[in-house]
Amino acid sequence: QVQLVESGGGLVRPGGSLKLSCAASVRTFTIYDIAWFRQAPGKEREFVAAISRTGGATPFADSVNGRFGVSRDYYSTAYLEMHSLNAEDTANYYCAADDRAVQSPSPVAAGYTYWGQGTQVTVSS
Repeated sequence: QVQLVESGGGLVRPGGSLKLSCAASVRTFTIYDIAWFRQAPGKEREFVAAISRTGGATPFADSVNGRFGVSRDYYSTAYLEMHSLNAEDTANYYCAADDRAVQSPSPVAAGYTYWGQGTQVTVSS
């Protein structure tokens, strides 16, 4: 059973930064691609970023490219580093994982089997 737990969310002012963590309870972390999605009230869940199991591929959504970074360690944790935050970044952020054989991390929710419960990020002055 794969369990994912996000942390690091909170209230931040426009222009500020936050770093989210996704802790995975898995036997072998490096067999999973990890992705970050977000969902704002009344909106569809949308792809934010992903990192491949090797760390070599890191696709980003256009809306966050250049502002967000994604990384992972070898053992159990992935990170989403967010800078220059604005009100449109306000959402519940989820991490997701999958170990199916793919050429690159999927940018769609259906590409991920395991999901965390989410952590809220609110950008407001």
